[in-house]
Amino acid sequence: MGDSAHARTQTRRQVRDFLTGRRARLTPGDVGLPAVRANRRVRGLRREEVAALAGISVDYYIRLERGDARGVSDGVLRNVGRALRLDETEHAHLLDLVRAGDGARPCRPVAGAAVLRPSVRRILDSMTTTPALVLDGRLAVVGANALGRALYQPMYGACGNASVARFVFTDPAARSFWPDWDVIADDTANALRAASGSNPCDRGLGELTAELAARSTEFASRWDRHDLHVARTGTRRIAHPLVGRLTLPFESTPLAADPGQTLLMYSAAPGSAEQDALHIMASWTTADRGGR
Repeated sequence: MGDSAHARTQTRRQVRDFLTGRRARLTPGDVGLPAVRANRRVRGLRREEVAALAGISVDYYIRLERGDARGVSDGVLRNVGRALRLDETEHAHLLDLVRAGDGARPCRPVAGAAVLRPSVRRILDSMTTTPALVLDGRLAVVGANALGRALYQPMYGACGNASVARFVFTDPAARSFWPDWDVIADDTANALRAASGSNPCDRGLGELTAELAARSTEFASRWDRHDLHVARTGTRRIAHPLVGRLTLPFESTPLAADPGQTLLMYSAAPGSAEQDALHIMASWTTADRGGR
């Protein structure tokens, strides 16, 4: 099966699972319908209830939920999204899946490894007091500055490669590194799920998620939720093996010129213990460069 045909098959399956999951999470009371009877056997809304709320026939909705979205208009998808109480992120994800599944959006194969542009590399290297990394859609590190590598030191293997997703779900050290591991795990699985809708031809991403699902029940359960929300700003707690516990604000910014790549940056408040710790790590990286 070619990449395009394989991608369409996978995205139709995702449409089915996404709609089924979103229907199951709602109760009739959530959408203004009469309260659930005690003997109701269906978990969540019935298909006919969603169809009525969306203003389409039951057969039409059943076809859509089975992943056959050929000829479905954006207006119908908006109505289905409103019926299922999808937010903007979820609606955009559904639209991506449907247009990839019906062949309306060209399927462009994704290269095996993302490339960091020289100008982005220079920007990273100029950030000497801020840990910074660039991640691709598979959450592999495309590039990092010296302080970013020092902060994420436990994630880097002997070969020097780094995958946030594999570290989170397959390396026991991740639970020590991130005291709030459950939050990190949620964000990681959600980011991969969102990327799978945006990049249906990325077979490498599909292979990664299949690998993680086979190796980690924690990942498999999160993957099946089809959640999409990823924190783009906030605070992360890190237990660094050399400088101790840190609480660092972060910003995660997509690189507009490099689809799928995201710049992740950490900072520390002036005069804080975290700033002192970053200064210590920065001094190590300077010493390492001077000793080469």
